[in-house]
Amino acid sequence: MYGPRVRESTPLSRRALLGLAAAAVPLTATAPASAAGARSAGARSVGTGVVGGERLGLGGVQVRAAGLPKKLTAQAWLVADRDTGEVLASYNAHRRLAPASTLKMLFADTVLPKFAPDQRYRVTDADLTDIPSGSSLVGVQAGTTYTVEQLWQGVFLRSGNDAVHVLAHMNGGIARTVAEMQARAEYLHALDTHVVSPDGFDHKGQISSAYDLTLFARAGLKNPDFRRHCGTRTADFPAGGRKTFQIQNTDRLLTGAWGLRPYAGLLGVKNGYTSHAGNTFTGAATRGGRTLLVTVMHPAEGSNAVYEQTAALLDWGFGAGRAARPVGLLAAPGGTKAARPTVSPLPAEHSAHASATPPGPSTLRLAEGAAGTAALLGAGAWALLRRRRAGTAGVAAEAAPGGRRGDRAADTTAGTVPPQGGRRRAPAPENPTEAASQQGGRHRR
Repeated sequence: MYGPRVRESTPLSRRALLGLAAAAVPLTATAPASAAGARSAGARSVGTGVVGGERLGLGGVQVRAAGLPKKLTAQAWLVADRDTGEVLASYNAHRRLAPASTLKMLFADTVLPKFAPDQRYRVTDADLTDIPSGSSLVGVQAGTTYTVEQLWQGVFLRSGNDAVHVLAHMNGGIARTVAEMQARAEYLHALDTHVVSPDGFDHKGQISSAYDLTLFARAGLKNPDFRRHCGTRTADFPAGGRKTFQIQNTDRLLTGAWGLRPYAGLLGVKNGYTSHAGNTFTGAATRGGRTLLVTVMHPAEGSNAVYEQTAALLDWGFGAGRAARPVGLLAAPGGTKAARPTVSPLPAEHSAHASATPPGPSTLRLAEGAAGTAALLGAGAWALLRRRRAGTAGVAAEAAPGGRRGDRAADTTAGTVPPQGGRRRAPAPENPTEAASQQGGRHRR
């Protein structure tokens, strides 16, 4: 590392220089992060690499209570208290999977506040030209005028990609809407999410996680219009002229369709299905003054399984889960760099969507750090010179790493898989097709 000239030109040994440099690190570690490192900057300052807490970065079931439902076949799920943000139980919370139409929650959370419900818009052919083949549609027609309220009904009730694309064009286009959704995900600390299209269709690289989808639902439910739309069972939709036809919400726990009973106290939120993602669902329900959020992704069975397992987890949360100690937290939106939770960076192909550089330290802080570093180096040089004069044989400079954080030993954790390399990371998908969606899948509710 150091060449002969360094050794000859200084009275300090190489080991002494290394020791002094190591000691000076705490004074200089607050330098601003670059934009490319924005995703992981908080991990260095906070000391953990997992949004919501270290346990949520472990594979397997994370819970501090008994009585979980036995037949849970989903590849990832999470139960959380909407108001406190406490995660009561989870399974592969940060596993990155194709979200299907549950990603429309992020679309609505991003775009819904921008337009008045009674604003009218005449749809053009250009608004409908970029809808992926095989998409779910509500029946938007070029040349017909719709209110914004009606277009959002098409999004929430029928998961209509035609309505999504019209609203995205009203918002300035697909590319702009995708960029705004990604920025909103970053603000919410949904760092497992990579947005490719606003509709959740099976595009390569379009991924999210049970944790992130729960964040989207929690944020969206703070908006009264979002709550109203996701809880609407039926609506009349324009068919051209003065004609209308009725549309029904495809959320089977809300409507009780396909042999399921409506879940008592259900507020919404959003379901999804594609041939690649399978079934995904985030639901919210209130009972006894308490509101729980549950996200279930990719169950093994048929189309009703995602609702059945959501209902089972809601029942557990309102029952035995009341005594559960939290295993993590839903991150609060925004926040400063020092308080910002982070997750390990996305793969290289996703890094282009990194957020802006978090605020760095003030000039005064940097000056203090520089002065402290200079003082430390001077004091070290003086001490070494004094030792040499006393005939000291050598100087050993060692830096010991800080203690590890975590409370894994405090609880029994079923099926946990600690991250490799001593760094907290979200669990990696078991095969590449689960890390990124493939083109051309059928998109259904």
